Amino acid sequence: MYLCRKFKFDAAHNLINYHGKCERLHGHTYMLSVTLKGSPDSEGMVYDFAELKSIVNGLVLSKLDHSYINDIIPQPTAEYISIWIFRTLDEHVRRDNCELFEVCVWETENSYAVCHREDI
Repeated sequence: MYLCRKFKFDAAHNLINYHGKCERLHGHTYMLSVTLKGSPDSEGMVYDFAELKSIVNGLVLSKLDHSYINDIIPQPTAEYISIWIFRTLDEHVRRDNCELFEVCVWETENSYAVCHREDI
């Protein structure tokens, strides 16, 4: 079973190792989805949505929202942002009944990157 929670954050970045308009400083309203895979526990939940929200806010959004992402991730493509978020959350959301399955980062409404465990 999969449990998913979406988030939104605003941030600026520029792509140092890229030649095109994205090498200049610019910003996005990013969408983030965090998906856990597991089985319902004795309370009937894979994970408490409120607890997941608190963990993501504390570990990820508190650092990325309204930030210059290059200060955190040297080449902040959607791919590398999703990897960074996966690594940041992985051990903090793992339980006996579930684990982090997927992180998706939308840079625009139509463009996103997906990170799974085998990608890190």
